[in-house]
Amino acid sequence: MVQFISLDPIAEARAQVKLRYSRARPVRAPMKPLGLMAERVGRKAGTAKLPPLKQIQLNWRQIVGEQIWRWCQPEKITASKEGRILTLMVVPQAAPMIQHQSEIIRQRVSVAAGGDITGIRLVHGQIRRTGPSEFRRRSRTLTPAEKAEVAAHADPIDNPRLRAAIVALGEAVLSATE
Repeated sequence: MVQFISLDPIAEARAQVKLRYSRARPVRAPMKPLGLMAERVGRKAGTAKLPPLKQIQLNWRQIVGEQIWRWCQPEKITASKEGRILTLMVVPQAAPMIQHQSEIIRQRVSVAAGGDITGIRLVHGQIRRTGPSEFRRRSRTLTPAEKAEVAAHADPIDNPRLRAAIVALGEAVLSATE
């Protein structure tokens, strides 16, 4: 700290009074955080044009995280006097865990939906997911002709362990494509 020393006590007293009642002001306004500006730009394009429920359903896994995503999914958003309420379909065994974390879920969903979710209502039931994560191929056993064809293609290989691995892989590929 720099001290101003003067021989004049009156000038020094005036300077101290002036410093006591003056406050520092920034030279210019601080720069807005880059993340907030990027979020605003992102909201104007892309999924922001969807209704809030569809937007939440599409991004549910990213909004709440892996642990919560497994046990619940958003069903509907209803309006009430206090604000908008998000209804979640929850697996009954996980309902206490979801209820315990409902405030965290509400905050995250509120940020994703534009800041207007005031409450969460839990409904017990089975989760129905329709998406690539739930797609499962049916496998079938190969016919003897198909097994012979795979073995014939692997016959020229000298190494027996490599030949057995290729036969097993060929059978798995053929059974998955059918």
